[in-house]
Amino acid sequence: MKPANERRIAHLDMDAFFASVELLRYPDLRGQPVVIAGRAEHRPVQLADGTRRYSRLRDYAGRGVVTTSTYEARALGVFSAMGVMKAAQLAPDAILLPTDIDAYRQYSRRFKEAVATVVPHYEDRGIDEIYLDLSDMDEDSRTIAQKLKDAVRDATGLSCSICVAPNKLLAKIGSDLDKPDGLTLLLAEDLPTRIWPLPVRKINGIGPKAGEKLVGAGIDTIGALAGVRPDELIATFGPTYGAWLHDSANGRDDRPVILHSEPKSISRETTFERDLHVKLDRGALTRCFTQLCERVAGDLRRKGYAGRTIGIKLRFADFHTVTRDLTLPAPTDDAGRIRQAAGECLRRIVLGQRIRLLGVRVGTLSPAETASPPIPTQGDLFDGWAPQ
Repeated sequence: MKPANERRIAHLDMDAFFASVELLRYPDLRGQPVVIAGRAEHRPVQLADGTRRYSRLRDYAGRGVVTTSTYEARALGVFSAMGVMKAAQLAPDAILLPTDIDAYRQYSRRFKEAVATVVPHYEDRGIDEIYLDLSDMDEDSRTIAQKLKDAVRDATGLSCSICVAPNKLLAKIGSDLDKPDGLTLLLAEDLPTRIWPLPVRKINGIGPKAGEKLVGAGIDTIGALAGVRPDELIATFGPTYGAWLHDSANGRDDRPVILHSEPKSISRETTFERDLHVKLDRGALTRCFTQLCERVAGDLRRKGYAGRTIGIKLRFADFHTVTRDLTLPAPTDDAGRIRQAAGECLRRIVLGQRIRLLGVRVGTLSPAETASPPIPTQGDLFDGWAPQ
């Protein structure tokens, strides 16, 4: 790995990704507060005069969280992971759209394929962000970054924000500085002016609890954290996290860009709008269980994997979470076999109360060519169970 002063690490982050995909589909919503959180019944209705009727955030009833929002909605205080009912109090007139994860995955593939035409290898960090190591490229950072932005826009019609910095930590922070459509270049000497004035939570890795503890101690900016002696941080947060906090606040990070990594498992889960009764909602639970197995199987096939360990997760109304798993004699990427094994896991759980969340996981992954033959998916998995 090159010395820190010679490294050029880029973080590319799509701008309000899910919402931006929806604006391609509904361009008349540009400039308006839009929240992605709705269900199928919140799809826009095409009217006879060619216009559309949209649901509003005030129309939402039930449990759920915001997936994402446009920058106009964020200006009203609506952010991802916020409860939808709370969001409706802040922005009742905001447009409400349902989540379309298949469309977002399609655009994710498109933007990553476009990036690969400029920089062949990258570290995939999820559906809407990647890291790239530009250290060995001949062109200057601004030129490469602009080429990446242009390639993404040409392939998707969407904008992204890029920061090129000496390491991943600074690149991640920097890609958020000039959003949307930002192109940011950070050097070590920019730390006091551009990084240190920011809140401590801007460091990726400082979560709510640590952030609250730091702010409670009067350490509310990255600069303030950088000025705390390492031994004080170690005394409060322990040797590993305390030392990491000091390094991060001072812009030090030697992590490499990992160009390829094998996933340990692939999973799908869903949180229900209301807690489902094992007997009264048996049909809905069975359909959901089957769909989760089919989606996990589809994810496995798209990624070229099969797995031997099948697991399930249930969260009950009191938030108690239970997991069970079993290992098959041969790997599978087949929805029928996954559902059969997941059903066996289910039978090992006492379903004593209503269910809040249901999830299916496949682990111990291997290449797809090792998969066993498929079997049909059928049967009512929840038949015979009822809360005690």
